[in-house]
Amino acid sequence: MERVAFDFGIIQIYWYSICIFLGMLCACIVIYFEARRRKIEEEFIINWAFNTIIFSVIGARLYYVLFNLSYYKSNIIEIFEIWNGGLAIHGGIIAGGIFTIFYSRKHKVETLKLFDIVVVGLILGQAIGRYGNFFNQEAYGAITTAAKLKSLGVPKFIIDGMYILGEYREPTFFYESIWNLFGFIALLLIRRYKYIKVGQITGCYMIWYGLIRFIIEGKRIDSLMLGNFKMAQIVSIIMIISGIVLFIYYSKIKKYGPFEKLYNKKEEELKERPPLFVKVN
Repeated sequence: MERVAFDFGIIQIYWYSICIFLGMLCACIVIYFEARRRKIEEEFIINWAFNTIIFSVIGARLYYVLFNLSYYKSNIIEIFEIWNGGLAIHGGIIAGGIFTIFYSRKHKVETLKLFDIVVVGLILGQAIGRYGNFFNQEAYGAITTAAKLKSLGVPKFIIDGMYILGEYREPTFFYESIWNLFGFIALLLIRRYKYIKVGQITGCYMIWYGLIRFIIEGKRIDSLMLGNFKMAQIVSIIMIISGIVLFIYYSKIKKYGPFEKLYNKKEEELKERPPLFVKVN
């Protein structure tokens, strides 16, 4: 498997970096157009995206390094070699989420509504970015056969790329990417539902991704571990529970009527609303 996409001598551009970049770009495009539809100032969302990408990459790398600290203590310079892999999506989500909370509060906007806008683009970015694992030959599962992979409908180029250390491996990155793509389509449809409330789209994302990641992580053999437990599965359980609570809370909360706190407002209400959606009291 060729990891380097372009070699300019001193500078090399890796396929891993390209996949991560394309994932971020597509996520930002989806977020940007939804933000425009919600009458959000361009400056607000562009500044958010720029800073969130920086914090998410740092968080994703730091998360991975902390769970492989014994190795990086002896190879400090490799901490900065992110093109070799080692960006943990959960670390990126946590860091990006913390910054989003800070940013929304600073500008006095509804945090959950910003999350609702973001998660639809996020899961698409995850689906695309996972292919970086393919080129780095990581995030794979147990030994299998080419015939089995073919029977599952796995494309030939992925089957060929999963021939690692003399054996075919389960392309768990591919499974997750496909289900993330389905999640993107599902969230697009949910977001258009007339009576969906603020916070419920985020809840659906947490449930969907948490469940998919928990199942697929069980198949991986290169997981980050916390003792005898796979850390990604622990985080996934927390995401699922939090998503269910978030979804139910905003559907049953008594202080709001059935037609209050809706994500989709009437167009005339959007036009009359000042930029950056609803101010927080």
